[in-house]
This record gives sequence, structure tokens and C-alpha cells, in this order.
Amino acid sequence: MKKILLLVFALSVNHSQSQTAYSIDTTYTIKSTYAKLIKKYPFIKIAEAKKDENVDQIYDIVYNKQKERALHLDSFVNSKKEKRNPVVILIHGGGWKSGNKNQMWVLAQEIASRGYACFAVEYRLSPEAKYPQAIYDVKNAIKFIKDNAKRFHADPNKIAILGCSSGGQMAALIGTTNEDLAFEDTNNTSKTSSKVNAIIDIDGILAFKHPESNEGEMAAFWLNGTYEENPENWNKASALNHANKNTPPILFINSSFERFHAGRDDMIAILNQNTIYSEVKTIANTPHSFWFFEPWLQETVAYTTQFLDKIFK
Repeated sequence: MKKILLLVFALSVNHSQSQTAYSIDTTYTIKSTYAKLIKKYPFIKIAEAKKDENVDQIYDIVYNKQKERALHLDSFVNSKKEKRNPVVILIHGGGWKSGNKNQMWVLAQEIASRGYACFAVEYRLSPEAKYPQAIYDVKNAIKFIKDNAKRFHADPNKIAILGCSSGGQMAALIGTTNEDLAFEDTNNTSKTSSKVNAIIDIDGILAFKHPESNEGEMAAFWLNGTYEENPENWNKASALNHANKNTPPILFINSSFERFHAGRDDMIAILNQNTIYSEVKTIANTPHSFWFFEPWLQETVAYTTQFLDKIFK
């Protein structure tokens, strides 16, 4: 597996400079995914965002300064509305091991243009930090966005978490562990809640150990061992095991690959028992990572914003 070693230069609060090194897996990119899919789906095109003068974009905002380095997010904020925008926090995929927040830019731009404040979040991947550190990172980003809601023209009481693939798994776990202190970073000093009010899971599994799932090496690498070696992490990291009466409304957007639906129907049964709203949108004849490409990106945006409008507007 091809990797590069990246030297990161992180600025501290007083602008003194330090550096650290960590391994980055560069195997999961939009271009490499396109190259794999184009033969079977010759009609696809890599999606591009339409420029919208109402959406202000700011890149690489530091949301958390770790001892090792800073973590960043990119904001796409519709700043022309009088009222503050509902928020969508986007988590990229890549098997918990690869991927980059820039893979969420097009989706973020498109959703923001429809009246939302969107944030693509960097989090530590498994070559750098094992579970649950990535969950801590995204929950810290949620707190940062709420603490800076006025700056971002954002409504801190209308927060949706959206993730794709492994990011979808993370989004579901983050949403189903609202206000569960076991999933909070004890080093974070913010008094703000990391609670979210809606979940959008795009082809992310709900259970790691499940008759419908086939999770293997990448999951084991993130979860710090195989199921036989570390069943506690495999169970705790499964959103299905946390679903209850406090779970927020969920939208599932799925490809035609059933592997990525693992635990969804069980989750929906729990939601129905507790009269919690959910939707399932399966895009027919699609591969995993469909959200990178047209004609499917616009369908994904439409399902997402229709759900968000129903929940928040």
C-alpha cells in the first residue's frame, strides 16, 4: 500500500512553530476511485461544485491543537441569509485509514448553496491514531463550531452530522452517542455539548460484527485488533449498539451494495419502536463512493437537503 510521510508544521496560539511527522495513507482518492469505476460505469463524471456567490469558503481553520499537531476544518457558509443557517458537518471516508477532507468540498458547497453552513472536518486516521481518537476529533470540531456559531452564521441548535462510507459509520456513532461521556475527549475544555440533531449516513455500516457485514483488515487496524482480539472495541464502535429513544432522526443514503447497509434494518426497527423519524434512499445500480460522481452527486444533494429541510426548516 503506497504511503507518503508528511512533515506537518503546526502553529501554536502564540505563533511559535513546531513540527512533527506522521504517516499518511494516500490510496483512497477521487481520481483513483474514478479509474477503478470508469470501465463499468463509462457515463460517470467527477462531480464539480457550481460556484455560488452566496457561499463564503474558508479553508484550514484550526479547530483543535493537539500536542502533536493542529486539526483543521473547511467552512462553506451561506452568509447572505438574515437567519443563521442550520449546520452540516461532513466526514470523509477511506476505511478509517485514508481519505481527506477535501473529498467533501463539492458536497459541502452544493449543500451550503441551499441555505446551510457546511464544515468538512479533518480527523486523525488509523495510521496516526486508533479508535476512538477520530470520534473525539469530530466531537471536538462540533464543539468548536458551536462555540463560534456567530462567526460562522450558524445555528448551534440545528446540527446535522453527515458521513460517507467509514465517515458514515462515524457519523452514525457520533449521533447515537450524544452526551455519552465515554465518547468525549476529556482533554477538551469547552463546556459546550457535542450533541447533534440529525444524522445522514451515506453507505456507512451500523455494526462491525453482523451477518450482513464483512469488515476485516481496515476495521481491525482502526479498532486496534480483530474481533477475536478486541471484541469490546468492535461492539462499542457499532452505532447499532447505542440506538435508543434519544437517537436523532436519520437519513440513510445507500448504494446498491448490501455490504454497506449492515445493521441498517435493525437500526430502523429500534427507531420505529421509539417513533424516531428515518428515511432510506437507495440509489439504484450505484457503486460505493457514488457521491464523488455525476449523475449521482446531485441526487445525493437532493435527498440530503430534502431531509434537512424537513427536520430543520
